[in-house]
Amino acid sequence: MPRTRVVFYRDDDGSVPLVAWLDAQSKKARVKCRYKIDRLRELGHELRRPESDYLRDGIYELRVRLGSVNYRILYFFHGNTAAVVSHGVRKERAVPAKEVDRAVRCKKHFEADPVAHTYEEDGP
Repeated sequence: MPRTRVVFYRDDDGSVPLVAWLDAQSKKARVKCRYKIDRLRELGHELRRPESDYLRDGIYELRVRLGSVNYRILYFFHGNTAAVVSHGVRKERAVPAKEVDRAVRCKKHFEADPVAHTYEEDGP
């Protein structure tokens, strides 16, 4: 199975919400989140619970747990071979609706102009 291209969503102002969010997390949390992003790259559409779950409106979550903290990285697919990671959150019981709405807005912006809203990291 070919690897899935994973890109990060870039806002109109050039900022990359997931990168900023990751930078604010502990080193252990960053490592675990990066691992889940790598799993998304490896498995793409085939990634399932407990690592990933569908939320709504084309939005999925990468599920990361570290101690008692639940981290979620929201993403969506663009075509069959690309996954776009929008942003991350810490959650209590469920991902707040406003965060899913934010990811839906990112998806709409991305679909309207993929080039302007794509940030790719260096590396594999």
